[in-house]
Amino acid sequence: MTDYMVTGLVKKRAELAFDIERTHERLRELVNALEHIDGTLRIVAPDMELEAIRPKAFRPPDDWAKRGQMSRLVLSILRTSKEPLTTREIAAQMLLERAMDAEDQRMLRVMTKRVGVALREQRDKGRATSVDGPGQYQLWIVS
Repeated sequence: MTDYMVTGLVKKRAELAFDIERTHERLRELVNALEHIDGTLRIVAPDMELEAIRPKAFRPPDDWAKRGQMSRLVLSILRTSKEPLTTREIAAQMLLERAMDAEDQRMLRVMTKRVGVALREQRDKGRATSVDGPGQYQLWIVS
């Protein structure tokens, strides 16, 4: 094998190992915080069943988009693009334009779903067109 390939793979492996280590550390912090809250709840409300408390789902803030703003921004991104884009690429661009963390995978997934809904609505109105892309991806262009 070539040296640059090995060097690149070693570098990528080191990055992934660091990300895993950092994720494990963050998970330990979250578990410790949850245990502290559970302990406090046992003191303050000893009759409460802690297992009955369901995790709260992530909800996007109300100010993410006003009526029609999502569609306008999606179409604007498509108009300025020189080539067709996937829904995920549009969502990542939208997060960047709104100065939000584009590296946050959870937020990117939520935004990708919202962009997909907006794109399908625009396709139904004849303003956007989807074409087959690589694999199962759809590439989007302005009609």
